[in-house]
Amino acid sequence: MADKETDATRDVPDVAKHAVLVHSSIPDESVPVRGFDFEQGVNYNALLRSFSTTGFQATHFGRAVEEIRKMIEWRLSDEPVDEDENEELRDPETRARVKCKIFLAYTSNLISSGVRDTIRFLVKHRMVDVVVTSAGGVEEDFIKCMGSTVLGSFHLDGATLRERGLNRIGNLIVPNDNYCKFEEWVVPILDAMVEEQHKDGIVWTPSKIIQRLGKEINHEDSVYYWAYKNNIPVFCPGLTDGALGDNIYFHSYRKPGLVVDIAGDIRAINDQAVFAKKTGMIILGGGIIKHHTCNANLMRNGADFCVYVNTGQEFDGSDAGARPDEAVSWGKIRMGSSAVKVYADATLVFPLLV
Repeated sequence: MADKETDATRDVPDVAKHAVLVHSSIPDESVPVRGFDFEQGVNYNALLRSFSTTGFQATHFGRAVEEIRKMIEWRLSDEPVDEDENEELRDPETRARVKCKIFLAYTSNLISSGVRDTIRFLVKHRMVDVVVTSAGGVEEDFIKCMGSTVLGSFHLDGATLRERGLNRIGNLIVPNDNYCKFEEWVVPILDAMVEEQHKDGIVWTPSKIIQRLGKEINHEDSVYYWAYKNNIPVFCPGLTDGALGDNIYFHSYRKPGLVVDIAGDIRAINDQAVFAKKTGMIILGGGIIKHHTCNANLMRNGADFCVYVNTGQEFDGSDAGARPDEAVSWGKIRMGSSAVKVYADATLVFPLLV
């Protein structure tokens, strides 16, 4: 050590010895770094468990698994009874049935990808309580019920694709004909919605529109079919920012009058958070879906549990790049939480988290 003279260090200048040979003080609770030992054979459960002690983003993945486990396992019966608790929630059996409300938010590219099938599984089996997505995250689900999205390449020439009526999403290709099929399907529904607005006084919020489309698609491959069946609200604050908005625009010339009430949905999503006993957020990607989910949880002084999965960096001040601690400063995640961000492509990570 730095304070112990040896033959190897006797003639070394003191400034170098004290700079290099600094005494270590490792905390007793430190966990050794260790990966999976394939000498034990292939065991995927053990492999994933080993991520926790592997380091870097593998360790963040392990922390994310634990954070989601907390969301799933929490019950109100875990907490002491508040003095002002209502009578119904004083009953131990009732308290044992009250769960954490889980918000799942994701960007549209994940519905374009095969992660759509993972999301559908969660919604079908009521494993999440609230969904938040972007316009593409809504329409691409329905479009996939009408035609396939196929694999392509990140390097395909844009001009050539345009001439062939092919739209590129990363290394995925969506034929433009799929959007034509979507238009043929959605326009009669918009017609009916305008009629119901005028005749029955229905106030269409984005979430009500998505619920209606989920009913109309009547297709078990659809995420929003199962959201409709299971009465899981789907919020989309940017509903017009995509093909659905294009069709609402075209429809406004053909049959004007559709009014979409965004104020109704901001109350609805905020109330989902405000009246929950505990909330958890799983947010895949960034931008409007991330901020909208976090901002709803601000109304209750922050989510109790949180997992981010995205590749954003914070040096540019972007919302996607912001770490959970930034959300703590705004009151969107609770102080003292064990929130975690996994810096990774969600198509790699999210199916493994499930």
